[in-house]
Amino acid sequence: MRLVSKSSLLLSASAALQLLITPVLAQTWSACNPMWGNVTCPNNPALGTTHDFVFNTSSAVTTTFNQTSGSLAFGTNGAEFTVAKRGDSPTIQSKWYIFFGTVSVVMRAATGQGIISSIVLESDDLDEVDWEFMGGNATHAETNYFGKGNTTSFDRAIYYPVDTDVRDNFHNYTLDWTAERLIWMIDGKVVRTLPYAAANEGKNYPQTPMNLRLGIWAGGDPSMPNGTIEWAGGPTDFTKGPYTMYVKSADVRDQSTGAEYQWTDTSGNWQSIKAIAGNSTAVKDIVKSETPVLTTAQKWAALPQTTKLAVYGGGGAAVALLFFAFLFVFMRQRKAGRKERDIYNARVEAERQQAYKDQMELREKGYGGWDNSTSHNEDSLGGWGGQHVPQGHVAQNDFPLRSQSPAQQWNGGNQGGPISNAGNAYNGGYSGGYAGGNQIPRSPSFRGNNGGYQRF
Repeated sequence: MRLVSKSSLLLSASAALQLLITPVLAQTWSACNPMWGNVTCPNNPALGTTHDFVFNTSSAVTTTFNQTSGSLAFGTNGAEFTVAKRGDSPTIQSKWYIFFGTVSVVMRAATGQGIISSIVLESDDLDEVDWEFMGGNATHAETNYFGKGNTTSFDRAIYYPVDTDVRDNFHNYTLDWTAERLIWMIDGKVVRTLPYAAANEGKNYPQTPMNLRLGIWAGGDPSMPNGTIEWAGGPTDFTKGPYTMYVKSADVRDQSTGAEYQWTDTSGNWQSIKAIAGNSTAVKDIVKSETPVLTTAQKWAALPQTTKLAVYGGGGAAVALLFFAFLFVFMRQRKAGRKERDIYNARVEAERQQAYKDQMELREKGYGGWDNSTSHNEDSLGGWGGQHVPQGHVAQNDFPLRSQSPAQQWNGGNQGGPISNAGNAYNGGYSGGYAGGNQIPRSPSFRGNNGGYQRF
């Protein structure tokens, strides 16, 4: 049984004028109608949950809605749907469907004669449920429905009064939809109930999965049929625009759960719709879009105090472990360094000892002079011996001239210089010279052995 007020009866008398009207032209259409039978339509993605969509940013719309026409702006009053010129009809359509449930939209209708603000539930087979607001009507909201796109009669629209101006104030417009009845509510108050049987024995009862569409359009555009312009309240004067509808939020509950809704036949009955179990894509998108990306500082601030204390304790323990690990490595490296230093010092000391030993051996051998403990051979470098000087020659610079020699005399003489009588000197030897004299030049450091001469 319909619940109809006195004022709504007066307004419904104008329903006969709607014979030429094409209602909600900008919002009602279907991409694939399963009732056609000769096509295979994709399953409807399910909402599968309850969610309050707050239209305060573009991401709130783009994540779970498609922009099917025009563009939106966003401000303190939510999403702004604006008609600024002929042809404008900004509209959004949800990417998800509900299969029975509730939809509550908080909105403010647009002003302007002939301007239509609308809330529409629409299924693929053109089941439809409407809220519509005429820009020239400040006090009433229209309720309407269609089944399977049946427009053979236009006696289903009923207008209900609203406490305050629908164009200046936000109101909550709700649809509560089950398989048995459909309820329209304004600000929580029921204004209309449609039982299943009252809709042409259920044939025109909306009962298949529906998506949500929000939008605004100019029913008073001069290009529209006369019946549509009259229903919209008269022709639209675009010079007085722009005309804006504001939507703050849409709180939606999907009565069914699952990932998708499948049409199993072309009957269009709700019993033929199968809910496919699984995780809803819409839920994943909602969670992803509305989960804030926190900074490290924000994540830390959100931790409970006990967790912070545990982190402090764990951090202190970690620091202590790192310190002891560093100390262990340091001591180990220091020990290894000390060992390397000791090995190096020992090697240097051994080399020094060997050098000293070699030096002492060289000193014992006279640094290349005569070594009386060994035979005179070619290793005795720089020494004097008759066997080292060929007969008839004297190494001129290896012994002093007579004038520079000690007081002893040369037996062989030295007339004419050191070469003239070298043979006599050689044959006679040095009887009074270096061979037997006591005044022998010596190295500053070493004593001569048996009167011999040692180089330094």
